[in-house]
Amino acid sequence: MAVTAAEVAVLDAVETPPSAKRRFRFLRGRKTVVGFAILGFFVLIAIAGPWLAPYDPDKMGPELLQAPSASHWFGTTQTGQDVLSQILVGTRGVLIVGFVAGAFATVMSVLVGVSAGFLGGVADEILSALSNIFLVIPGLPLIIIVASFVEDTSNLLIATVIAVTSWAWGARVLRAQTLSLRRRDYVEAARATGESTWRIILFEILPNLTAVIASGFVGTVIFAILSEITLAFIGVADISDWNWGTVLFWAQSNQALAQGAWWWFVPAGLCIALLGMSLALINFGIDEFVNPRLRTETGASKKVRMRVGFTPVNRTTKEPRA
Repeated sequence: MAVTAAEVAVLDAVETPPSAKRRFRFLRGRKTVVGFAILGFFVLIAIAGPWLAPYDPDKMGPELLQAPSASHWFGTTQTGQDVLSQILVGTRGVLIVGFVAGAFATVMSVLVGVSAGFLGGVADEILSALSNIFLVIPGLPLIIIVASFVEDTSNLLIATVIAVTSWAWGARVLRAQTLSLRRRDYVEAARATGESTWRIILFEILPNLTAVIASGFVGTVIFAILSEITLAFIGVADISDWNWGTVLFWAQSNQALAQGAWWWFVPAGLCIALLGMSLALINFGIDEFVNPRLRTETGASKKVRMRVGFTPVNRTTKEPRA
């Protein structure tokens, strides 16, 4: 029996629901694909870096300040250490601090912000006051103070301090969004049917805050990574634990720029720029997925042109009277 074109269209619509199409549209965006590809590359390096490193990053050798060559792809330091091995081994510490701090700060911001916005009343005032207190606590000075009292400044300790001092802004954003959602019709309908408060929050409020939560997580990861590299560069973090900031610290301490050893600091700087770009592209992809005015049907971004006079005017010409 022949199948008409209309029946084929109906079958395609049944096999691929709109929710699935919308979900896969996010992964088809060019910015998102490039961002996840670069991030996935660094994740693989963080996992397999210590095994891929051709040399021990702490081992000194006779080849001092050697330019990139077949034996040392990224050159050597003033003491003969291999720069490529330091970059590969140091990737893990950077990503651990970024993602641990991002995950912990996101959980805290969701718990405090959504609870404050949905519950209201005294709970809202207490949680909002708590957010305001942590909002004014400076992260980097606090880490410096903590590092002065702790002998071993580990990556987990730095990630914890960064997360504790960076969740408050996301909580305020989520509180504002929750205040606009809690009086919607579908929330009122769920409340009228006798649904519990936490079930309404989990199944009615949080799904509509997914994009905001994801964007806040990516922003916190970027901030945590930059903070970790900054602390290592100024010597606050443990300089014996390799990461990209530690590489820059030793390069600056030994005046690599004055000696013309560009290979000592350029690879670490490029890695920081590429990782930051990948996270920024993922964040842009989230914005395009949420805002229909920033995307086309294929998920690619498009330009929005501003026009003078948005209100249409019907200009008609009167016919001359006979």
